[in-house]
Amino acid sequence: MSDTPTIGVCYYPEHWPETQWQDDARRMAQLGITYVRIGEFAWSRLEPSRGDLRLDWLERSIDTLQAAGLKVVLGTPTATPPKWLVDEMPDMLPVDREGRVRGFGSRRHYSFSHPGYRDECLRIVRVLGERFGEHPAVAAWQTDNEYGCHRTTRDWSDASRLAFRLWLKDKYGSIDELNDAWGNVFWSEEYPGFDSIELPTIAPTVYNPAHQLDFYRFSSDQVISFNRLQADLIRELSPGRDIIHNFMGRTLDFDHYKVGADLDVSSWDCYPLGFLEDRSDADEEWKRRFLRAGDPDFQAFHHDLYRATSSGRWWIMELQPGPVNWAGYNPAPRDGMVRLWSLEAVAHGAETVSYFRWRQAPFAQEQMHAGLLRSNGAEAEGYHEAEAAIADISRLDTGPKTQADVAIVFDYESVWAWETLPHGNDFDYFRLVFDHYRALRRKGLSIDILPPDADDLSGYPAVVIPGLFAWSDQLTTALRAYEGVALIGPRSGSKTENFSIPAKLPPNLPQDIAVLSIGRVESLRPDVPVPMADNAGNVHLWREFVEPGPSCETEMESRDGVPVLVRQNKLFYLGGWPDETLMALVIDRICAEAGLTSVDLPDGVRLRRRGDLTFATNYGDDQQNLNDLGINGTYVIGDAVLPPSGVCVLRH
Repeated sequence: MSDTPTIGVCYYPEHWPETQWQDDARRMAQLGITYVRIGEFAWSRLEPSRGDLRLDWLERSIDTLQAAGLKVVLGTPTATPPKWLVDEMPDMLPVDREGRVRGFGSRRHYSFSHPGYRDECLRIVRVLGERFGEHPAVAAWQTDNEYGCHRTTRDWSDASRLAFRLWLKDKYGSIDELNDAWGNVFWSEEYPGFDSIELPTIAPTVYNPAHQLDFYRFSSDQVISFNRLQADLIRELSPGRDIIHNFMGRTLDFDHYKVGADLDVSSWDCYPLGFLEDRSDADEEWKRRFLRAGDPDFQAFHHDLYRATSSGRWWIMELQPGPVNWAGYNPAPRDGMVRLWSLEAVAHGAETVSYFRWRQAPFAQEQMHAGLLRSNGAEAEGYHEAEAAIADISRLDTGPKTQADVAIVFDYESVWAWETLPHGNDFDYFRLVFDHYRALRRKGLSIDILPPDADDLSGYPAVVIPGLFAWSDQLTTALRAYEGVALIGPRSGSKTENFSIPAKLPPNLPQDIAVLSIGRVESLRPDVPVPMADNAGNVHLWREFVEPGPSCETEMESRDGVPVLVRQNKLFYLGGWPDETLMALVIDRICAEAGLTSVDLPDGVRLRRRGDLTFATNYGDDQQNLNDLGINGTYVIGDAVLPPSGVCVLRH
């Protein structure tokens, strides 16, 4: 792959007359597109009945794209098993927590645990790999499509129950070990054997949290092994091609790091306006303000997260080019925002930005989803924004990737743990981490995201670890060797791997790292925060009663005298969930200690450094002048005046 960012698009030749393909390919190439993703939903056209393989049309479409100078990302069609296959094995369908079968008629209608369906997936992938694995136009493969979308990771089918029992037996070895690890003596929950263990479904009250967490771990592992089956086979049949999967926004019920370990490139499907409406914790006023722009930090967070899941290589596989069809409300983007989203992805290191889709479909579930072209072939607004982004990207020399100012540790098991036992209606791990991330971005800082088993923190002036369920040995060792400033908490290290309170109490760190403990915690109503001394904001939603050791200093405390931010050498512990005002003060304190230069940005303006370039983006409705913010350099794109939807790029 080239170091110069490229542009892609998603195309569905099976949706259009073959006489149209050549013209579509010509226009794609004329626009400046390099990659075209095809095939990921086409199983019923590739095999309309068992053994009736019809691959010639797909080969002709690949040849047509190649003739126009385009490269193909070929999708495996396993997200949409055809009706004849469902009729053959109806028990492959997933089942929801309440025992309802999730049937045929849309997509993602399969259980990751069904052995027969796994065999069928390998069969169709082998068919495609043997036919197209060495085709010169096939540059990459996409496995399946959007794992976990539509809440399809966790499955309560018979196939899942049988696989879960085997997974538990493999993990624990004996039922006595499992009963001890789960604490099943509580409420007489002890199991006589693995075959008596059910999936955590509906019960009079909450399930044992260790049982539920292991089910979530198991469900994640099923996604990982399902993807690995396809990836291993593709590598055998199509050597030298990149293997990619397209993750989703705020889809948290499987471990993307572990799936990414089997990929060459992680990608994600970026829908800023849909996500603001359906997946944001922001209040209604914020959503109204950014209705046509998207949240200024949500896309950036996922760019940084997915860059961390596959050794730094990542794409956007699907970028919103206009109104989408699936959110509660689907406004059109403000003029310039599709260009902004494209360039922002490049700022975060994207190799390719691919738009969804080329032509708007005139039929079926996604007919209200915009494309670069309208269904009649006319150029839509997104076409011209993509054209502008392509022109801008051609002017950039992005240079080598560079380490960011700050690192944040993000952990999928922590998502599942605090979903299992939140101890309060509003405790949400993603939201907690995102609040820290947003506060850092508001200070103009660039951020890398690290996995929970990161073994090297060197090079970062500051590292932030909020809400980490349990410490890995690797991260503890890395923290011991770390010479920068660490901000830990709240709730970090508050459990063991088996979901018990650690014997020496949270945050469960060795004494050579931190001598402090948490005596008790409380969850808070959102309308009853705990005010800080000196009117320095509030602790809201979650508070801890920190008991500092003799070598700790209290940096901030609540009005009732409870320590909130304590320090031991260069390690800071945050004993509560800060509101926006308090969070800004905490980040200021960390930046000062770490020697980081920061700037107070307006709500809609954000900065991202890549190499010796700094990208400035304006999600807001008001024009901003970067000189007034103390931001200077040689302008490669734009100038100091940053209009709404504006992007400028400076070289330092």
